[in-house]
Amino acid sequence: MRKLTLALACMIGTVSFAQQKDKAQFEDGFNEYYHNDILKSFEEKKKEETSQKFKLDASKIDAPKSVEEFKTTWCESPESQGNAGTCWCFSTTSFFESEIYRTTKKEIALSEVYTVYWEYVEKAREYVRTRGRSHFGEGSETNAVMRMMKKYGAVPLSSFKGKEKKQKHHNHEGMFEEMHKHLKSVKKAAAWNEEAVISTIKSILNHHIGTPPGKVTYEGKEMSPQDFLANVCKLNTDDYIDFMSLMEKPFYKKGEYDVPDNWWNSEEYYNVELDDFMKVINNAVEKGYSISIGGDVSGAGYLPKEDIAIVPTFDIPHEYIDDAARQLRFTNGSTTDDHAIHLVGYVDKDNGRWYLIKDSSSSARNGKHKGYYFYHESYVKLKMMTFTIHKDAAKDILKKFK
Repeated sequence: MRKLTLALACMIGTVSFAQQKDKAQFEDGFNEYYHNDILKSFEEKKKEETSQKFKLDASKIDAPKSVEEFKTTWCESPESQGNAGTCWCFSTTSFFESEIYRTTKKEIALSEVYTVYWEYVEKAREYVRTRGRSHFGEGSETNAVMRMMKKYGAVPLSSFKGKEKKQKHHNHEGMFEEMHKHLKSVKKAAAWNEEAVISTIKSILNHHIGTPPGKVTYEGKEMSPQDFLANVCKLNTDDYIDFMSLMEKPFYKKGEYDVPDNWWNSEEYYNVELDDFMKVINNAVEKGYSISIGGDVSGAGYLPKEDIAIVPTFDIPHEYIDDAARQLRFTNGSTTDDHAIHLVGYVDKDNGRWYLIKDSSSSARNGKHKGYYFYHESYVKLKMMTFTIHKDAAKDILKKFK
């Protein structure tokens, strides 16, 4: 018995050591585009990042070499969100632009900042309603966009750019600090007059990014933002749903994504096992849909200069990524809810499927493919937490919900 056990151990050890192991290295963490382009455009300087980051050595990774390798859906060209924590809106606005094209063949650039404006108004309203208990931050979730669209409509980018003509990048840092300071003073004084608070928040927003239009003109016709959304964009916000995959909530039931940026405590996330999470994504991209997806972008295999994201074997071998691996990292904080992006295509290689990611962050402009990343399927399985999608792309999985 001992000889058999020893023999099996040797066999297992041989298989394990036969796997190709990734190498790691320390590299400069300086975000060149953020410091040398975005901040310089505002004549601002910040202390340079000199810390070394522990990262995957990608020299042996067989990654896609160009955007052209991918089978893609139509999307607008990548746009930088500048110095603003609004990735949730840039990614999902891009997603809805692709949806407009998919259903109408119209190429319409939408205003991201129009949605951001009303999101801040509603955040402030909730802050008053909860007497300062709700989260007031720059971030939000991908489903916030359709929530604001349902209430306030949408407008073309040309109608509301949210910055001055001479201004290269968005800069919401000072605006957010001013709003946050005001709300803290409201809480300290217990001055819970909703009308007065909202009026001040709007005044701050109007000063920094402009007053949103009540009417827009499109192809010679004047209409409300709600009419523009329904009759020109032909978007029905009720057609879009959200998925998550976490063991902490019952599978195949709707639940709350419990993170600060879900500040309105939405319980409308369809919670599915990881295999079905990936099935929905793959079914969607293969049938010409795109996805607004969010999760963690801080892993050792997240490499801005190489435009790729992949899970290194020294984190976890790809074949061991499962529901428990995801939940462990979400529970211990090594996977966080820090960025949203637009998944617009895919390509299959010998080492698995890769996804084309359109990204508004500054890090996406430090590599060769400005505004794009190539995510390996392992990274999506382990580190992407939620996504927004058209319900028709998830018909089969939705049958599992009662």
